[in-house]
Amino acid sequence: MTPQPDDARSWLREYFRRYERTLFGADVAPRITTLAGLLLEVRDRGGRVFLAGNGASASIASHAAVDLVKTAGIPAHDFNEPNLITALANDHGYEQWIARALELRSSPGDAAVLISSSGRSPNIIAAARRARELGLRVVAFSGFAPDNPLRALADVEFHVDSSEYNIVECTHMIWLMATVDLLARPSVSPSG
Repeated sequence: MTPQPDDARSWLREYFRRYERTLFGADVAPRITTLAGLLLEVRDRGGRVFLAGNGASASIASHAAVDLVKTAGIPAHDFNEPNLITALANDHGYEQWIARALELRSSPGDAAVLISSSGRSPNIIAAARRARELGLRVVAFSGFAPDNPLRALADVEFHVDSSEYNIVECTHMIWLMATVDLLARPSVSPSG
């Protein structure tokens, strides 16, 4: 059944208000500038940024990796290669494949940007723990419960105060793209 125009408009107004609250309800600018500064530090030391997530969060990781390289000049990589995922998941289990990929590809001083809507994805939590052991800076994007375990493992963390997947994921994407666009503006200092 197709929604009636007035019902649809009313529902959409409330839906976009939920986005407005997640995007602008808290002052996220200090965390975005901190993330931009961290990414520049990693780049300037010759390091790399690795991004990972599951499902839509994996797509966000890919989009951000491409734009960090292309637009902001930050060496960034995602782990969305089917052969990498299946080989490491087969050998080490799905919960450990991202942690193992970080072991194989990263160096101390690199950064891991880990994205999980719930902040409870076992493979993302394992990757955050392993990244810290390997000497990587950990950036976490999460949502749902504010006490999720991913937040506690991060050097820089972004939490969306919502339990709706699309709102959490789209907010993560906007915050990451805001970081890219901030880095791409030569007239703007990430620290100021």
